[in-house]
Amino acid sequence: MKSMTIKDTYPIQAAEIGKDEARFGTTDEIIAYLKETVEAHPVAAYIATFDHYTHTKNLPEHKMDPEILDVKLIVFCFGKELPIPEMAAVRPRSIAVVEKADSFVVSFMDAPNPVAHDAMITWVQGIRK
Repeated sequence: MKSMTIKDTYPIQAAEIGKDEARFGTTDEIIAYLKETVEAHPVAAYIATFDHYTHTKNLPEHKMDPEILDVKLIVFCFGKELPIPEMAAVRPRSIAVVEKADSFVVSFMDAPNPVAHDAMITWVQGIRK
């Protein structure tokens, strides 16, 4: 995993995983693995899978990097605590899976909860063989 800030605002974790080093061959297989992992977690709750590629391609004036072949996000929530009302603004969480010709780029925005953050890093690392 690589920590970075994109657009000078968004702190994210990202991993580019070559298809030859991935346990899975498609975006859908990775999303299925992540869904199983979320559902097995004692606190996390699966919410939805969002097909970002189809959504964007169907917009009349879309822009997309031509290297992108597929994009899906798994949406879930750890939601164990709401110590202040404003904490709801950083929920739910998501992990994006972007397929390119020879790799997957898997990323998520940093979580304020270290336990959730570490769990997501572990889940992404589980995509590798």
